[in-house]
This record gives sequence, C-alpha cells and structure tokens, in this order.
Amino acid sequence: MFGFFTSVNAVVVIVSTGKSWMVNQDKMSSNSKGCVLLAGPTASGKSALAVAIANEFNGVVINGDSMQVYNALRVITARPSLEEETLASHRLYGVLEPDDYCTAARWRDMALAEIQVCHEAGKLPIIVGGTGLYFEILTKGIAEIPAISEAKRSELRALQTEQGNQIIYDRLLLKDPEMAAKLNLGDTQRLLRALEVAEDTGVTLSQWHKTATEGPVLECPRLWLALTPERQWLYDRCNRRLDWMLEEGGAEEEVKMILKRNLDSSLPSMKALGVPEIIEYLEGRISKEEAKERIKMQTRRYAKRQMTWVRNKMSEAKTSSAQDMESLKVDFFPFIRHFLLTLEE
Repeated sequence: MFGFFTSVNAVVVIVSTGKSWMVNQDKMSSNSKGCVLLAGPTASGKSALAVAIANEFNGVVINGDSMQVYNALRVITARPSLEEETLASHRLYGVLEPDDYCTAARWRDMALAEIQVCHEAGKLPIIVGGTGLYFEILTKGIAEIPAISEAKRSELRALQTEQGNQIIYDRLLLKDPEMAAKLNLGDTQRLLRALEVAEDTGVTLSQWHKTATEGPVLECPRLWLALTPERQWLYDRCNRRLDWMLEEGGAEEEVKMILKRNLDSSLPSMKALGVPEIIEYLEGRISKEEAKERIKMQTRRYAKRQMTWVRNKMSEAKTSSAQDMESLKVDFFPFIRHFLLTLEE
C-alpha cells in the first residue's frame, strides 16, 4: 500500500539527464495517494503500456477514452481485448449502452469513484486514453453548463440529419465564431454541442469555458506520462490496425449489430471513428475500399489532433517516442518508481 505525501502545496520534481518533470500536488489534498495519467494518440500503444505498468506497480487500468465506455464497440474503438483485460484489472471499459450519453462530467465522476476504490485497496490508478477533454476536466474541472432542453437538442439533431453539418457550422459561426474556428466540419457531436449551448443558454461554449470551474477534481499527486511517436510510424500503425479491424477483427459485424438497434444517428456512439463510414458502405452508398480510405484519413487527422493536444497541454509530462515495449519500460518505469517512492517520504 502506498504511503502518504503530507506536504501542503508540494511539487514533486523528478530530475534525469538535466531535465525536470513536475508532478502536481494540490493544496490540502483530501487523498494523498498517487495516480498515473497516461496519454497519447490512437494506435500508439497506450493500452499495452498501461497493462505493463499495472503489472509492475500493482495498478488498475482506468479508461479515459470517450468511445471505449460503450459496450457494443470493442473492435472499432480499439478497446482492450478480452484476453488483454485478463492481464490486469480494467475499469470503465464497455460500461455504457450505445444509446447512452457520456458527458465529460459524467466520466469524471465515474473516474474519481474508481480512483477512490483503487486507493482504498492500495492499488495504483492508471488513467489511460486519448480524449484530452477528459484529462482536462479530471484535473482542472469544468464550467457547469445548465442542462439543455430536450426540445432544442431534438430540433438541432433533426436539422443536422436532414441538412448535414454545414448548416450547423454556419449557425455556430454566427453564434460562437471562436468555437467554430476550433472545430472541424466533420465533428458532428462537438458542433451540435456548441450550437445547442449557445442557443439554449444564451451564453457561448467559449464563454462558459472561461468561467470559474466547478465540480470535483482529482486531488492527489499525479505523474503525467505521454507517448509521442514519430508521425509516419504512427500513421502506418493506424492503417495496419484498421485493415485488421475490417478484414479479420469483426468491425463490420459490430456496426451491423448497432444498425439493428435503430439508434439515433446523433448519439455519440454512432459518431465513433469509423462507424459512419462503415454504415455508408453497408447501406451501399460507398464501396468498402472508399470506406476504408475515408476512415484512414479521419484516423490520421484524429491522431494529429491528439499529438497537438499532448504538445500543448502536457508540457510537464515525461514523454517517450520509443516504438517497442521494452524501450518504453526503460523510459518510464524509473520515473514511476521514483514517483511512488516520493509518496512514502
């Protein structure tokens, strides 16, 4: 079991080869046991590394990916396999039905509960994922935006279904140009969210994000780790993984099962990377090859955004661009070991 780190306003500094990495310790922490936050782009090897960390340091892997919370999308969202899940304890993977909404605030509450369970059991929580917003809300909080009326939500989703994303983007550009400039035209879920907030609350999402944050946040020492692989190596892995998903992994069958449930196309699960393109293929609107190429392009764009987030938001993280597990262990394990030792001082 981990010991207590009792300093107030303390900052753990791990020094190696002339560089320091900061490990934050919040003032008057209500729980002084530590945790690891592991981020990185899709297909970078986060899940396998998280399992290795869990096995080495008596840890539990906690999902920090917005799509891997859904239970019907194991393959297409690259959730850990059943075999991988037997190698270490996993939490918050496949816990929601695909017709459910998982907001960042809801995930935060579930994650904090799992972290508390880990600490009570003397385990090291390892939060792993590629959804930057989840890490932000977990560690910094988020403005508590009022609930959006069902009438407004239904109105905008019907509009998007009938006329596409362009009309949603154009309306958002008028209401919240700052947020519109940050979003991609293909990012249906975030476009709809930004517009519904602006129109239903009268306050833009950009303004809400600038207000004081509320709600619980992670209040224990944390060690930030990030995978930063070479771009072409990452893109090649993304392509190979998608080829496997479609040819051998069963992604097509997953989407067929989702379609049988006649779910609302605006649900987050229906916008998971690759799902819309596979639906188009299954409905005969595009060829399988075209679907595959579109998904590969969207995956590369997504990976690029994730890498940008890591560079901009995780400047204090210990990073590694290693391409094999043994090298990743060499890069990260000494820092984790040192971090845990500081908790016993």
